[in-house]
Amino acid sequence: MAQGFSQQPPAHRVAVIVDEGTNPFEVGVATELFGLPRPELGLTGPLYDVTLCTPTPEVRMNHGFFTLTGVPGLEAVDAADTLVVPGRPDNVVPRGAAVLDAIRRTHARGARVMSLCTGSFALAEAGLLGGRRATTHWRWADTFRALHPEVLLEPDVLFVDEGDILTAAGSAAALDLCLHVVRRDHGAEVANAVSRRLVFAAHRDGGQKQFVERPVPDVPDESLAPLLAWAQQRLGEPLTVAGLAARAAVSPATLHRRFRAQLGTTPLAWLTGERVALACRLIERGEERLDVVAARCGLGTAANLRARVRRDTGLSPSAYRRRFGPGRGEPLVS
Repeated sequence: MAQGFSQQPPAHRVAVIVDEGTNPFEVGVATELFGLPRPELGLTGPLYDVTLCTPTPEVRMNHGFFTLTGVPGLEAVDAADTLVVPGRPDNVVPRGAAVLDAIRRTHARGARVMSLCTGSFALAEAGLLGGRRATTHWRWADTFRALHPEVLLEPDVLFVDEGDILTAAGSAAALDLCLHVVRRDHGAEVANAVSRRLVFAAHRDGGQKQFVERPVPDVPDESLAPLLAWAQQRLGEPLTVAGLAARAAVSPATLHRRFRAQLGTTPLAWLTGERVALACRLIERGEERLDVVAARCGLGTAANLRARVRRDTGLSPSAYRRRFGPGRGEPLVS
């Protein structure tokens, strides 16, 4: 049995609405992330209980590649703890009343609702996103703003987590959001194990603006990958932006430009995020001393560690350990 995952988590019911024209890739992402057994975690069953549901007995997928039949109707959403709404290409065509009603009543009873790619159009049409932050695919950002000016659209990010409502950008960003949900529900160690099985990064830095079409520069910047790999092996050391720039043999200003262009973030923000992720893994693996965790991940002091972990996870280190650590219920010691 895999160390650290000996307890089977309680079943969390996920319903995925498959509407006419739905993108099959995003349906596949939801079923892959939430529906498969995880024997590599030492678990006897899947992390989630997944059900596909449709508004009609037969639903054609995007471009009519195939037809989905034999799955439950939309009444399945009434038992779901999380509702997933994938995207479809005809975003200016109104959704059916039955689909919009299913989305509204799921959210009204307190379940979590998440959209993948342009599924955010359906959430906005159902009235869930008014005055809230959300995202969608960058190609549809202007259309989304025109149709739903009441939504606080963030077109540059991979996903937005508003607690009970979550939205992902493009289809591949559905992987980022679903892994984020696994991390939120089950901790960084489980999310990392799932990402390894997917052969996909557990956390991609930056946002979707790095994928927006733009002219290719005459002399492209070098990849940051070697520098990132080098820094990830030395997070406990006193790394600085100036030190990273020296390692890359560029000026700090050039390093900032490369981080912005390739990752959509700053060197300091990336470094801090990596350190918090390492701190969470150490806490999950049983390290109880905050000063030791802070030193090993490069966050300096226990006070800084507490502040950073709470900001990134919404939990104090003690609460994070009670939820995800091996020795649940015991307080961390400074």
